[in-house]
Amino acid sequence: MTAASAPSVKSLAVRGAIWTIIGYGASQILRFGSNLILTRLLVPELFGLMSLVYVFITGLHLFSDVGLGISVIQNKRGDDPKFLNTAWTIQVMRGIVLWFGCLLIAAPAAQIYNEPRLQWLIPLVGLNTLITGFSGTSILTLNRHLSVRQLALYELSGQLISTVVMIIWAYFNPTIWALLAGSLASAVYQLICSHCMNKGFVNRFTWDRSSATELFSFGTWIFISTAITFFAEQADRLILGKVLSLELLGIYGIAMTLADLPRSVTLALNGKVILPALSKVIDQPRPVVRAKLLHNRKLMLLALVAVSVGLICFGDLVIKLLYDNRYIDASWMLPILTLGIWPRLLCNTNEPALFAIGRPQYTSAANLSRFLCTAGGIFVGYALFQVPGAVVAVALNDLCYYVVVNFGLWREGLGGLRQDAFATGLMLAAAAMVLIIRANLGFGSPLDVLLAN
Repeated sequence: MTAASAPSVKSLAVRGAIWTIIGYGASQILRFGSNLILTRLLVPELFGLMSLVYVFITGLHLFSDVGLGISVIQNKRGDDPKFLNTAWTIQVMRGIVLWFGCLLIAAPAAQIYNEPRLQWLIPLVGLNTLITGFSGTSILTLNRHLSVRQLALYELSGQLISTVVMIIWAYFNPTIWALLAGSLASAVYQLICSHCMNKGFVNRFTWDRSSATELFSFGTWIFISTAITFFAEQADRLILGKVLSLELLGIYGIAMTLADLPRSVTLALNGKVILPALSKVIDQPRPVVRAKLLHNRKLMLLALVAVSVGLICFGDLVIKLLYDNRYIDASWMLPILTLGIWPRLLCNTNEPALFAIGRPQYTSAANLSRFLCTAGGIFVGYALFQVPGAVVAVALNDLCYYVVVNFGLWREGLGGLRQDAFATGLMLAAAAMVLIIRANLGFGSPLDVLLAN
């Protein structure tokens, strides 16, 4: 890395961060707006049902993930046509296998949850996996070169099409088919766009042995990590889907979606900005990389403090204002879940460094610990305190994740515990101050609905 090229990487990263935030903001406005409209057109049960469907679809995705996207970003051959076409060939094969997987798990899932509709819903929603498997590698290339503007427009346009189709369909026919049609329309549109954006490069079926070896060797730990990630990320819905009604599961899903907003921002920045930028400077001495990481992390942490405090202190009011009384329980779930996600927000802002240096095994171990905490915690929490106990158990699971990830960062000379402690103290102090002011103004507390029950 030369001095001359360093500003170029920094400038790309800054532009990428700006476009990621713009794209994410627009995406959330679309998502939130469509959510408000759809919750008035459709009953809560349908959201709970689709939540269960996506648990299984996501599981298949993660159990077959060999890290193609990360490999193209991180590998020095990421622009080699043979390497890209081999990655595309593997991606197509994976999409076909995934859809057959949907066919296989549909009947068992319907029996386990005593929900016959899962038997046909899972294969139909699973068509998305088949369609996206044929998507062009232009998206991976844009990601590799920090072309976040094009990526943001690509994703936003797909989301817009999905939203329009869902709302129009739900208005005339308020059934589960509205949600299905929207997701399939978006998948087809993005498939076409991904090939149009290849700019003269046409994806062809190719099998280059050396490329495949590199893809699979790096992807082994990615596969293990993402397989464990499925259990860590979806354990709450898998278990709650068994003990709660579909209606209450749908309400929990709305609360979790809002609580997860800050983490969604960090994940978007991770994949589109932080990891690609770190991969370009990772050959520098480790102390230099750590110093750059911590310096660039400061503003992100301050922004996350502000967003988290807002959700903790006022999220319940937003729920009460925008949703009808059928969703009132989401108002007390939201602040608890938002506070619980904080440890993972800290990890998400420096964890990409572990992937950039080729050490994804720490994340695998962290996700395993998180899954064990979630599974055990939900059963114990629900047995002792019913739904509130289960929600608190979900909120606590990220503490295990934080400990393992930061052990890995410390071992690799990339830790930032002091910065974490400062940000956490600032967030807790700010939240406490705002909650005291809110109570003195007569607006009660975010847990009033829970305490009243």
